[in-house]
Amino acid sequence: MESRTLHSALNGTGPHGPAPGSTPTLDDLPRRFADFADLGEALDYAAHGVRGFNFYDARADLAHSVSYAELHACALDDAARLRAAGVGVGDRVALIAETSPAFASLFLGAVLAGAWPVPLPLPTSFGGREGYVTQIANQLASSDPAIVLAPADLMPFVRDAVPAGLLARDWEGLRGETAARIEPHRPQPDDVAYLQYSSGSTRFPHGVMVTHRALLSNLRCHSLGMKIQWDDRVVSWLPLYHDMGLVGCFLSPLANQISTDYLATEDFTRRPLSWLTLISRNTGHSVSYSPTFGYDICARRVGQGTHSTRFDLARWRIAGNGADMIRPEVMEAFVESFGPSGFDLRAFLPSYGLAEATLAVSLMPPGEGIIVDEVDERMLSGALDDHAVDHKPRFRKIVNCGVPVLGHEVQIRCETGQVLGDRGIGRIFFRGPSVMAGYFRDDAASHAALRDEWLDTGDMGYLLDGYIYIVGRAKDIIIINGRNYWPQDIEWAIEQLPGFKSGDIAAFSITQAGGQEMAAVLVQCRVTDPAERTRLREAIRAKVRALTGMNSLVELVAPRTLPRTSSGKLSRVRARSMYLAGTIQPLDVAA
Repeated sequence: MESRTLHSALNGTGPHGPAPGSTPTLDDLPRRFADFADLGEALDYAAHGVRGFNFYDARADLAHSVSYAELHACALDDAARLRAAGVGVGDRVALIAETSPAFASLFLGAVLAGAWPVPLPLPTSFGGREGYVTQIANQLASSDPAIVLAPADLMPFVRDAVPAGLLARDWEGLRGETAARIEPHRPQPDDVAYLQYSSGSTRFPHGVMVTHRALLSNLRCHSLGMKIQWDDRVVSWLPLYHDMGLVGCFLSPLANQISTDYLATEDFTRRPLSWLTLISRNTGHSVSYSPTFGYDICARRVGQGTHSTRFDLARWRIAGNGADMIRPEVMEAFVESFGPSGFDLRAFLPSYGLAEATLAVSLMPPGEGIIVDEVDERMLSGALDDHAVDHKPRFRKIVNCGVPVLGHEVQIRCETGQVLGDRGIGRIFFRGPSVMAGYFRDDAASHAALRDEWLDTGDMGYLLDGYIYIVGRAKDIIIINGRNYWPQDIEWAIEQLPGFKSGDIAAFSITQAGGQEMAAVLVQCRVTDPAERTRLREAIRAKVRALTGMNSLVELVAPRTLPRTSSGKLSRVRARSMYLAGTIQPLDVAA
């Protein structure tokens, strides 16, 4: 048992502790590591303690605080309101996933009512109103909810998206009503807890059905895999409609009784360093996750080559990295910028996961940091037998994404289904209690993804000494003359040219008139002079040729043209479709 003095210090407030009014880091309630039968039972237990959720504004000032006890009471009230509105057991409740106490309460209220909450994205990841409304309409058509709930300011978008006959309410109005208390629904472990749309769900969305058993299994894996400590506190800016935000930074802290500090995603994009401010204030240890681009934004914001001493990051114990390809160069730049702030590079914890696995497939053991395997690009391209005399080996850095989570297995299989040994590159298959029940009302897609209890992740990678290395998405591979080229490598090479940043480039393959495959590269360009555009296009072609040895089609497009998934990641598949359909038009260049 920690001393009362230390307990008081860690729960103190002010500039060097959690904000006044926020929930404490420490609690006398014995911690249980998500060993519950269902999510409602996890909420019941957490409500006996003093920890909870805290919501901050863009300047890292506390806006709302809600203990798990208060959240439990609010969720029971919301469950009663949903029942009174006609929501039954097994119905879907669509929720615009704003980072707020209202979303948290309504999500859990839907679970307590026996319904399936369906988190839907905010408009921040979309190019305009039309794209957002289309995305919401497609996910509503797929999930077939009994009701749609949203904050009042987003109701105009929602009304444009809902089909005739579907009840849509602003949640402030619903939550202002009174309803007779109900007895919480107690589900079976294999009943569905919620419906999750993966970040790539666009025109033909797939709703991932996650059961209570799968959820609690994965949440227990989080806490044990990251070796959660008594003084840990979670800090997150991740969107709650994405699996890493919803499962990793909302449901996992709840089921493992950890206080959490939230910064809304849109506030992070405006003031990313507020994320580091919240981490600096924590007098205990911090657990915080981000895709690579979050670390990149912070390092760029303080300036390249700049060493920041404004923050205190010495107690950042877990600096998780996932949701996209991990670039070691970006992480090195972050360490260079924030090492003087006390950041320890051993805090980096690479991981790999996907919604179909609830979230986590693998985690790096804490303290091991980023480990890189340098792979001959001939092995990645399928041309390792190429012994050309003039070949100069080029190596790609692949980041170690850890070991499979507790109680789960990973296999790497070739195209014929044969299980490969160490360093054999193939499709990643995953098995264990965290695997989804299937896709909602899509048996064909479920059967394609689930094979004899094994989940085909659709990702490519390899194993080495029990650790998993991710190479890329199988559907994104560019195959030219029998060789494989990874679009991430092409995009990253172009990003090193002056004036470009992550997300400005999309690489994919197209079929030419004669039937040959060719690499196409779309590049968001901010240059207005046609002659300068011509020079830039030639520089990009030369960069791609130097990297791959092949010619490519390079098209310059206007800023904010390339499509994104609901979690803000580049969608190469949609970019290719839009380009071939003529929806994306190239900019003019000098003749």
